[in-house]
Amino acid sequence: MQTPGSLPKQALAWYASTVTDAINLALTGRIVLVTGGVRGVGAGISAVFAAQGATVVTCARRPVEGLPYDFQVCDVRDDDSVKALIDGIVERHGRLDVVVNNAGGSPYVTAAEASAKFSRKIIELNLLGPLSVSQHANVVMQGQDTGGSIVNISSVSGRRPTPGTAAYGAAKAGVDNLTATLAVEWAPRVRVNSVVVGMVETEQSELFYGDAESVAAVAATVPLGRLATPADIGWAAAFLASDAASYISGATLEVHGGGEPPTYLEATTANK
Repeated sequence: MQTPGSLPKQALAWYASTVTDAINLALTGRIVLVTGGVRGVGAGISAVFAAQGATVVTCARRPVEGLPYDFQVCDVRDDDSVKALIDGIVERHGRLDVVVNNAGGSPYVTAAEASAKFSRKIIELNLLGPLSVSQHANVVMQGQDTGGSIVNISSVSGRRPTPGTAAYGAAKAGVDNLTATLAVEWAPRVRVNSVVVGMVETEQSELFYGDAESVAAVAATVPLGRLATPADIGWAAAFLASDAASYISGATLEVHGGGEPPTYLEATTANK
């Protein structure tokens, strides 16, 4: 069977549906919170968990109509709002099995131009928010016979230079360290892992990668020959949350299509 990297773009939808039919991660009945799970990568994560039979609860700072999931308004930077969110989930559903800390992001602003207020808000959203959600979820999960699983959505931006998103990259580096620390502190009842996300094609790809021609050129630099789909990230998160990953905790799973080849390879004349 062909892999996603060998398929033309128009065939990816077929591949996704085939994989969905073929894989059962036994998530039926799980109560799953996906923060920021309404668009982009978050929408892909929510869709995969729902397709696997989980009850998905998602949140964002502003109301979103027409979602097929339980939606709550929550600003993950506000600890009181987060506590209310978690308490509400337990009140409605009786438990909380999985949290996917997906809410995050940053506009492009160079470090020289970024104000202190801007940088603080980016770090609050991408690092302190996941910490707050995890802390409140952990209180619930520690009291459950089956414990729980927390999956943090991290980024390759935390592992390489990120011009234009310095605070974001620093926050994501912090997320990976936070993941390892919480996995130790909260074991054995709660597993904590992170998905290190590479370049993803979403409805806002042009903001990061330019027009369609530019997106195609960027995709050609990825060893697997394409950008990730939001569902690719969803499958990684669902695996880490499932019993198939029951002995995986404190790990960072890189989902980047093979990574970014060193730039010097384009400049060198050696071995060509």
